[in-house]
Amino acid sequence: MKLATIDADDSTMQSGPADILSLQRSDFLRAGAPELSERLADIRKLRDAVRQQSEEIAAVISADFGNRSVHETMVADIWPALASARHVLQHLASWMKPRRVSVGLELMPGRARILYQPIGVAGIISPWNYPFQLAIVPLIAALAAGNRVMLKPSELTPRTSEFVAGFLGKLFPAEKVATILGGPDVGAAFSALPFDHLFYTGSTAVGRRIMRAAAENLTPVTLELGGKSPCIIGNDAVMASAAPSVAFGKLLNAGQTCVAPDYALVPRARLDEFVDHIRQAITRLYPSLRANPDYTAIINDRHYVRINSLLDEARRRGVRFLEVNPSNEKLPPAERKIVPSLLIDPPDDLAVMQDEIFGPVLPIRPYDSLDEAIEFVNGKPRPLALYYYGTTKIDRDKVLNRTVSGGASVNETLMHIVVENLPFGGIGPSGMGAYHGEYGFQTFSHRKGVFLQSRINGSGMLRPPFGRAANTMLKFLMNR
Repeated sequence: MKLATIDADDSTMQSGPADILSLQRSDFLRAGAPELSERLADIRKLRDAVRQQSEEIAAVISADFGNRSVHETMVADIWPALASARHVLQHLASWMKPRRVSVGLELMPGRARILYQPIGVAGIISPWNYPFQLAIVPLIAALAAGNRVMLKPSELTPRTSEFVAGFLGKLFPAEKVATILGGPDVGAAFSALPFDHLFYTGSTAVGRRIMRAAAENLTPVTLELGGKSPCIIGNDAVMASAAPSVAFGKLLNAGQTCVAPDYALVPRARLDEFVDHIRQAITRLYPSLRANPDYTAIINDRHYVRINSLLDEARRRGVRFLEVNPSNEKLPPAERKIVPSLLIDPPDDLAVMQDEIFGPVLPIRPYDSLDEAIEFVNGKPRPLALYYYGTTKIDRDKVLNRTVSGGASVNETLMHIVVENLPFGGIGPSGMGAYHGEYGFQTFSHRKGVFLQSRINGSGMLRPPFGRAANTMLKFLMNR
């Protein structure tokens, strides 16, 4: 276990997570909620540092992956962090204002308002697949809400985690932001700390353990998990635009994306048309694979073996299999790149249809009616995202209204997550709670309800000794 947030000669360097939590909580209680000006200054400082070091961030992430497209890092790690900071800087002043609410006729002329207060110390556990964005965007939300933050980044991207620790350590003192480095044992101890809120992004299996640990302290949690996000191709979908969009969403970061389309449902009569279009789309996106800096590697050997085992099972079962390898390259296992693969009509008992894939593999299942496609989606755990392609409003609304998912995009993949005015989060096995924009500010805030009594009021009519006045008031209240 290592704390890496400040200069090595600082005595706090040797402190454990519990000591840092105590330090942050004491400092928060002493200093109180930071003013708007301090919060804005912190976020501007963070934004400027991200801009200045974006190339270094891309390089260190690529080193962790073996090869991670620089452009993908800019699009999926740097841009979302900067967009989040920009949105907060534009709107934080209005979010922080007390919000007046109605009290009802019987309580007038009293007044009521909601105060947004920082919760105190927030814990954030971030994953490896987008190791900068998924650490920094929740951090921005927590700082915007006025909190102190302890961050535990993933041990699977050690270079990036070390970089983030040093990066944040130069910007913030440990009593405001601290980064804890370490493996699963440190992560387990971190999740068991009595935070005021615990925010986790990662797998559903680990999310269950996080929630159990937090429950011991009655710590509220936000869980950003995953699952098998479906892509429904409508009968009237425009294949020439749908297929490139699906291919991009599937292959960004080599499929290592929590909201990547995990399988596609296609009208049976248009199955071969879709397969042909998506094959062409992949070929245009990645005309070569091995030496192509735009095509990202799998994060480590364990995940490389796991994805290949899914493909091996499909081959053994005789599933129709299409590898899209335009240059017919051999990809050495040591480089951990996997050829984009389409599995056509795989049986539902295959592991590739049961487990989240997190790789460049797209199962494609035919359906005979839109109702059948909806029933198939609803027969699985609720996903983090859902995608629909089609031009008919009735069919679009039918899919959106009859399925339940964390979020959705229509005639596009992934893009709902970069709309700052939309909440991003899961439901059921794909997570709980939401963030981004004002939703992130509220996630890390306590909404304190306050009633302000008027000097002249009728509340005394409901106090003992009860008599005619109380009976009259109760009759009025009961019959409103």
